[in-house]
Amino acid sequence: MSAQTASTARPPAPAPARGTANRSSIWHPVRFIAARLGGLAATLLAASFVVFGALYLAPGSPLTFLTQGRSMAPDAIAQINERYHFDEPFALQYIRWLGGVVQGDFGESILYREPVGPLLAQRIGTTVALVALSAVFVALIGLAIGIFAGLRPGLLASTLIGVSTAAMAVPTFVAAVVLTLVFAVELGWFPVFGVGVDPADALYHLVLPSFALALASIAFVARLSQAAIRQELSADHVQTAISRGFPYGVVVRRHVLRNAALPVLTVLGLTLAGMISGTVVVEQVFQLNGLGSLLVSSVQQKDFPVVQAICLTYVASFIVLNTVIDLAYSVLDPRVSVGKGKS
Repeated sequence: MSAQTASTARPPAPAPARGTANRSSIWHPVRFIAARLGGLAATLLAASFVVFGALYLAPGSPLTFLTQGRSMAPDAIAQINERYHFDEPFALQYIRWLGGVVQGDFGESILYREPVGPLLAQRIGTTVALVALSAVFVALIGLAIGIFAGLRPGLLASTLIGVSTAAMAVPTFVAAVVLTLVFAVELGWFPVFGVGVDPADALYHLVLPSFALALASIAFVARLSQAAIRQELSADHVQTAISRGFPYGVVVRRHVLRNAALPVLTVLGLTLAGMISGTVVVEQVFQLNGLGSLLVSSVQQKDFPVVQAICLTYVASFIVLNTVIDLAYSVLDPRVSVGKGKS
């Protein structure tokens, strides 16, 4: 080796000290969570601008609803504009509204003449219960059908998947009407509409609406679960474990179901987020006093503060749910380390 070559040769990079590696492993989750929270705040800010701007540009004016189309004196119109800030520039209205939202003040309802926050608080419980019960239906029935069809292929599994495929094509409002006619009107097993008088009665009233809301998602999750389990069963490492005599139940539980849960969990989160918007239809059909029915009536009456608050609530729920799914994804799969990506 020449002297020049020896002088330009670089020694191997030293391994990081143990303390440095530990500090790095500690800060990775912190940076990941901080990045997700920062993205959550930025997305909410953008969503608030879109929601406010879309309603600002929408045809029709809340001033028309307040005046009921009647001719009013300029002083009366000026008082209305001053009270609701209709005559201010768009940017100033948005900043004023956003500042109130940050402090928990969504403004005053034009229709009900009361603060929007308490108005939403009276309705949000019904919507949350409706979505939560629908999620239970999706998780229990959808996963049960998918796991059975994936592990036990045969005539029964094919029939279940075929019925699920047909159910996916049924729109939510059609499912709600058919379920009402069959199980409420003809059989009388469930009430036609209403929310009940106590928690147990409220849960009983929500069974049929929740199942109507969850029907398409049940079918989707069932088909996805079946496909994911079939794919994992055919993987080399699973076939090797089975051929070496490892208990089939252990292989399925540790390797098949766990790996198959990752895509299912992602789709399940998006499905639940989609069901939040589906409550608008279901609550109208079953006459539930949730946020969905309030949103419909507020849009019809040009009650902009209420519409803005509900839309922002729906968007925030969607974003928060997806953030939780991302965190759960890294917990389910140890190969996925928060802040590092999949190794």
